Amino acid sequence: MITTINDALWSYVLIGALVACGIWFTLKTKGVQFRMIGEMFRLLTDSATIGTDNQADNDTHHKHISSFQAFAVSVATRVGTGNLAGVATAIAVGGPGAVFWMWIIALLGSATAFVESTLGQLFKQRHKDSFIGGPAYYILKGLRCRWMAYLFAVLITITFGLSYNSIQSNTICGAMQEAFGWNPLVVGICLSVLALAIVFGGIHRIANVSSVLVPIMAIGYFLLVVVIVVMNIEHVPHVLKVILTDAFGVQQGAGGALGATIMNGVKRGLFSNEAGEGSAPNVAATATVSHPVKQGLIQALGVFTDTLLVCSCTAFVILISGLYEVPALNGITLTQAALKSEIGSLGPVFIAVAILLFAFSSIIGNYYYGEANIRFMTQSKVVLTLYRIFSAGVVVMFGALASLELVWNLGDLCMALLTACNLVAIVVLGKYVFRLLDDYRQQKHNGIREPVFHKSLLPEIESELECWST
Repeated sequence: MITTINDALWSYVLIGALVACGIWFTLKTKGVQFRMIGEMFRLLTDSATIGTDNQADNDTHHKHISSFQAFAVSVATRVGTGNLAGVATAIAVGGPGAVFWMWIIALLGSATAFVESTLGQLFKQRHKDSFIGGPAYYILKGLRCRWMAYLFAVLITITFGLSYNSIQSNTICGAMQEAFGWNPLVVGICLSVLALAIVFGGIHRIANVSSVLVPIMAIGYFLLVVVIVVMNIEHVPHVLKVILTDAFGVQQGAGGALGATIMNGVKRGLFSNEAGEGSAPNVAATATVSHPVKQGLIQALGVFTDTLLVCSCTAFVILISGLYEVPALNGITLTQAALKSEIGSLGPVFIAVAILLFAFSSIIGNYYYGEANIRFMTQSKVVLTLYRIFSAGVVVMFGALASLELVWNLGDLCMALLTACNLVAIVVLGKYVFRLLDDYRQQKHNGIREPVFHKSLLPEIESELECWST
């Protein structure tokens, strides 16, 4: 009972904080996630070398990460088990209305994602042949709070590099066992070996792998769902009605049931799109762009891609099938059963392959978030090597063999602590983002196609912005 009460308490506090921040940032940016969506898509086509003239270093040996590659890595971590298993869990536990609250947290959370990723770019640092940054860096340089920066670095390393990777591995093994009857131990060993081979290649190999896997898996899954929806077009109005009525408790008839609907929708939505957690800024900082706002816009688009597109695909298939009312089905098995009911025996197989691509790309992306923060705390190659082995090897094996409930409960707790730490930082530092956005809009208004940021715009923190020219 104590565990249940405490879980509900921190969950409601977290939800309130996320919603409040989303509303605040939406108002202060004048709805940047809606007004500048066209600019978001345009920026995806930017080359890796755009805007390097305003960087403080013009080293010809510097290997640039493009806007699209940074977008791909961040979406790789977002688009994973949360989209296939997490959505199914939210619907099974909270009802169809949970989907509506996932949409709401995405619409509001995209503004939060914009703020945190812009800050990641603003306070980034040079690191060997690429940039590095994230909340630990903007907490240290912007807030000038060392203990809080190290706390965040520890929390994100545990959350993504360890806890979340066990969730991804657990879901892959569950899907493979359901579709092919494969032993989770064997699958876990294969995943560990492949993940280790990739993570030892660094951010450039991770970016290259993600930029290939993410488009393939997202487009393929989206096209399949479109076909299913078209085949069942007559059921779509009913599905939308069920989502909306259930979202506001019209069918539950009890406040507790409505609370469960909202809670599961928001928690699974946050796990899926990660807005406010402080994860995306780590990879946003690696991109070479002429203005920090560019990566803020691109990462805001990542939230839309994750929740409004991929999560909605899963939700519609499950609700059209009607299998969400079967008590024995939950998580990835519910998604597989729903697809099986629509396209036959190929359904579980397709989901198994899709979850392999979705979740494996998340494993290597999650690993990088931990690496960026390990490097923040120490430059020891021994520590980094141990982390690589533990994150991509030991934890992946643990997730393959652990129970579904255990890995998700650990993930929820870590997510809450991490998000709370990051929200404090971005609320205080958001004032710099608002000024950057005004500068970006003014340059666009003046006819400048590619706005350029100069750190003299922010004289009070100019000395902390080492990667930008005056």
